[in-house]
Amino acid sequence: MKKSLLVICLFLLVGVSLHAAIRLPNILGSHMVLQQTSKVKIWGWGMPSEKINIKTSWDNATVTAEVNGGAKWIAEIVTPVAGGPYKITISGSSVIVLDDVLIGETWLCGGQSNMEWSGDQKLQQSIDEAPLAKNNKIRFFYVPKSTSSYPQDNVEGKWVVCSPEDMIHFSAIGYFFGKNLQNALHMPIGLINSNWGGTAAETWTPTEVITSSEYLSKAAAKQNVNPWWPHKIGDAYNAMIAPLTNFTIAGAIWYQGESNTNTYYGYTELFTKMIGAWRKNWNKNFPFYYVQIAPYKYGNRNVGALLREAQTKATSFENVGMVVVSDLVPDTLNIHPTLKKEVAARLSNLALFQTYNSRGQNPNSPSMESFSNEYNRIVIKLKDAPFGILAKGDAGAAFEIAGADKIFYPAQVRIEGSQITVYSGKVPYPIAVRYGFNNTTIPNLFSKTGLPVNLFRTDDWEMDTSEIK
Repeated sequence: MKKSLLVICLFLLVGVSLHAAIRLPNILGSHMVLQQTSKVKIWGWGMPSEKINIKTSWDNATVTAEVNGGAKWIAEIVTPVAGGPYKITISGSSVIVLDDVLIGETWLCGGQSNMEWSGDQKLQQSIDEAPLAKNNKIRFFYVPKSTSSYPQDNVEGKWVVCSPEDMIHFSAIGYFFGKNLQNALHMPIGLINSNWGGTAAETWTPTEVITSSEYLSKAAAKQNVNPWWPHKIGDAYNAMIAPLTNFTIAGAIWYQGESNTNTYYGYTELFTKMIGAWRKNWNKNFPFYYVQIAPYKYGNRNVGALLREAQTKATSFENVGMVVVSDLVPDTLNIHPTLKKEVAARLSNLALFQTYNSRGQNPNSPSMESFSNEYNRIVIKLKDAPFGILAKGDAGAAFEIAGADKIFYPAQVRIEGSQITVYSGKVPYPIAVRYGFNNTTIPNLFSKTGLPVNLFRTDDWEMDTSEIK
């Protein structure tokens, strides 16, 4: 009888011990890259009132935390300069050892299909790179597609070392961006891949941001329902971003907007509020660099140009940057331009210049700074073209000019440094100029450092967005 009772007690004790084991979210794991010289959070779950010890091998310091009544605990540790590998030991009712932890720079790679595109979609650049993609200093965390009506505190996935087998499935832009940073900074790079093809920005935005604005709510209600991706506001954010917000990142890169072209008019406000909400929930004003969508033959007139204009307006938001890729388009009938390596180069040049203060050429495309009407011509002044601009082919090919009747005609131009004079014999008294302002025009004006001039217009007239039949 006593022996049976002892066995039962031991069984119960083992059961309690297993049940009480401390747990970590999946974003904290062996092979991860923690942000250097930062206070980073380590958190998880355990038994209420349990004491948790976190010991880091880079300084042999121990930080303690206590599990609260909700079975959660959180602590902060201070990371050194880039290096590793290190070990983190977390002990309580059980012990968790995180091995091969590197310290460096970690970036989130988000958006829709152009950020998601990889060797899985037969992207040749990924296929060609894969055999060379063996780099212990680059680490991946792939967030699987998931949705939720409420913010989650964990996400599936694990950190892996960059290898040919894993790189082929990872965002091509994310990988090449990380490779460029690693080569330039000579430190470990962590990349978190959280994207979903076809998704509108609304689903990546916390629900309350949209529901608190009647304007954004009305735009969100016009999003198309598709069986291949979520359309409800906040659903992707709740499941694929919210669980990451305790994990310190250096910044984010983003490629999205194609699914918002039919509601272009609300995109600037939506996008900047999404960025602001992410930063608020991360409690960090991290840099946010994004790709302007590329020329493509959309089903409605001019909506692509208007969305690109909305993205351009968002550059006035704090600590953001945009790369223009309108010249990297082999085919305007393909919404997925194949030159991802080149897009990543522009993003990484932007990050190196603005975040890491690397010396180099200005990574920003020239854009309109101001204009003036001078009798029978309009003079455009560009910014971010300190050495002037040049034309590949007919300089006026992408220009249109109009008078008070709002009828646009092809224009002629004269380029002097970073100034463009636009005129036409058919418009004796011009009041408006447009450059590349439609869905499919590929620009032919470039800075002398090789970056395309961004589309622009001097008017704010209503544009034709009717369906193309």
